[in-house]
Amino acid sequence: MKNHNKYSQVNHIKVNNGQTVEELLSEFRSSGVFGPGRIAEAIEVFTEMLQNKATVFLGIAGALVPGGMRKVLVDLIRNDMVNVIVSTGANVTHDLIEAFGGRHIHKVPYTSDAELREKSIDRIYDAFVSDESFMKLEDGLQPIFQEIWDERSENKQLSLTTYKLLEIIGSKISDKDSFVLAAYEKKIPIFVPAFSDSILGLQLWLFSQTHKVFIDVMGDLSKIQQIASDSDKAGTFFLGGGVPKNYIFQSRLMSPKTYEYAIQITMDRVETGGLSGASLEEAISWGKTSGKSKMVTVVSDITIALPLIFAGTLANMQRDE
Repeated sequence: MKNHNKYSQVNHIKVNNGQTVEELLSEFRSSGVFGPGRIAEAIEVFTEMLQNKATVFLGIAGALVPGGMRKVLVDLIRNDMVNVIVSTGANVTHDLIEAFGGRHIHKVPYTSDAELREKSIDRIYDAFVSDESFMKLEDGLQPIFQEIWDERSENKQLSLTTYKLLEIIGSKISDKDSFVLAAYEKKIPIFVPAFSDSILGLQLWLFSQTHKVFIDVMGDLSKIQQIASDSDKAGTFFLGGGVPKNYIFQSRLMSPKTYEYAIQITMDRVETGGLSGASLEEAISWGKTSGKSKMVTVVSDITIALPLIFAGTLANMQRDE
């Protein structure tokens, strides 16, 4: 008989009345398997990433702001747990909707989506946003676009990178719960590579009908490539996949360096061949990560896993101070 006692035992999770989040996460770590084990491992990788001063590239995809993750994103930024952000245009759009006084709502009674259309309410799974909130977005953005034009246009045209545009917008809003504002205050660039694929892009397009405006995508690419190249150590934290995941991963392709750390939270599958569900190990073949990289994939709803990973990592970092 072989001796299997050298292996760690799966300890069964114990839940107590009045248990703290940190105590529950300790139970996750002791269990070590399935979703709880992966969340505990992600906390360990994220903690090491921060302790070793790696440049943290955060990818934001999916409907995270309508899903209630806005303050978690702000707290990640304000606790110096992020250095670079790559986001979908949608998440920036929804952040700015609230920054300009709009709201995301829930528990809206309806019998069909056609009824919602008649009520001028848009649905994002079981979160909702009214057309009135998009009007507030427009009322907030268009004067800012005009200010930027007045201050920066040359020869009757304006060219801006997305990270510079969002830096300027961040400087002109006051909502402390905005991750765009928090990033501006911390001097963290926000890249939106698929800028035109969003209401934010449509708003700039509207402005461009009377002003010659261009998004400098090569300027964005040069900036993130430089950051990745200059980073001695770097790690990724992917909230979903899509364009942000690839944009971050490709930033090390033109460098002999790879990402030393990688975390992803996803519910996508590997079998489709799409990057959103691709394993982090697959990235080794591309030179984006290496066999020495510390990597973990958490298969979970981001809105469940992210607050737990943030809470556990924050507790670790505060303990080390």
